[in-house]
Amino acid sequence: MPQPRTVLIVSDHTGLTAENIARALLTHFPGQTFTYLRRPFTSSLDAARAVAEEVRGLAEQGERPVIFTTITAPDVLRALDDTPAEMFDLLTENVTRLGGLFGERPRLATGGHHDMQDTEAYLSRMEALDFALATDDGVGDRQYNLSDVILVGVSRAGKTPTSLFLALQHGIRASNYPLAEDDFERDSLPAPLARHQAKLFGLTIDPRRLHAIRTQRRPNSRYASLEQCEYEAKRAERLFTSLGIPCKETTSASVEEIAAGILRHLRREQGR
Repeated sequence: MPQPRTVLIVSDHTGLTAENIARALLTHFPGQTFTYLRRPFTSSLDAARAVAEEVRGLAEQGERPVIFTTITAPDVLRALDDTPAEMFDLLTENVTRLGGLFGERPRLATGGHHDMQDTEAYLSRMEALDFALATDDGVGDRQYNLSDVILVGVSRAGKTPTSLFLALQHGIRASNYPLAEDDFERDSLPAPLARHQAKLFGLTIDPRRLHAIRTQRRPNSRYASLEQCEYEAKRAERLFTSLGIPCKETTSASVEEIAAGILRHLRREQGR
């Protein structure tokens, strides 16, 4: 197995845009492994020189790092380009091409792609994140009427990371509720969920995968036993099927894939 290649995300702002693009591109190379290092707010020449020195240090160890950047300031870009790294400038070339198309000279301002609309979207995501945390793991059920979606599933099926991802990446108010053994004694929804069935989305998981996850958390416990995992996973699936609750299998899915399935469902519901 080759050593992970270092990928530096260098931006004059948070670096989230550059990292998302870099990860999307590098996903197409499953034979490679990567270590991501984000270097946000690299807007000055001194900051760029510090990153360049870091790259040279990696090169001295026999590595050829990869840089993905959304920086547009020419002097800062030159400082990065003058390093033993493979650099991918994600903005400048495309902005120049668009300038030719529009017949307008681009304004290459630091952080220029983060306008008021982006600020509003950021604040919306932060509000959604606060909401997800306030209604995590069955807490705050009195606020379920404000939820865009309520994720339901057994403990360790992926509800919390998916809720947080939906909030941070899409501004979705996602609550989540863990189904416990007591909830399976009846073939109906737990009381906190009964009035919100239209908002429910189930997460299912293979019992063996659930057993492995729970064993890491609480080894040699009844909670982690394969028998208990099989019981809970099967009863959860039965509940979703009997009540017609849409669901997504999480056993081998990434949080991005799980979230995409939920977003498709929400769009279909909104289109009705």
